[in-house]
Amino acid sequence: MPTEDALSELVSGKRFGQFASVGAVGATIDLSVSTTLTLSEWVLPEIAKLIGAELAIIVMFVINDRWTFAENGRTGRWHTVRRFLKSNLVRSGGLAVQFLVVRFLTRTDITVVISGTDIWPVLTMPIAIGCSFLVNYIAESLFTWRVTA
Repeated sequence: MPTEDALSELVSGKRFGQFASVGAVGATIDLSVSTTLTLSEWVLPEIAKLIGAELAIIVMFVINDRWTFAENGRTGRWHTVRRFLKSNLVRSGGLAVQFLVVRFLTRTDITVVISGTDIWPVLTMPIAIGCSFLVNYIAESLFTWRVTA
């Protein structure tokens, strides 16, 4: 059960807004890569989602480390590498949520055809990102940057 201090840190409007802004950058990267790979049919939509998400995670970590959580965490190369590894581990939970949402939704009997192309597999991706946003915010705040420490 989170403490009152932890809850007040999590509801920080400034940090939440910064995290959401960084998330928008990450979503743009993720969706650009995963859409391109999905529509090209080079890989399955689930795999395209994993590739796009990992590229986004790398970029979002760098921005969050230097901006959103700049006052949190120790300085130095080793501490940054450790936070990066922790962030990847933490976000794997959010990525698992995204993967499962894309897998579930692409297995449904829904099609959205535009100009002869079924874009439903692509539409599942922003839905998946939305589902994992809060999981990522809470986990990153508490475990990667330890805002309550």
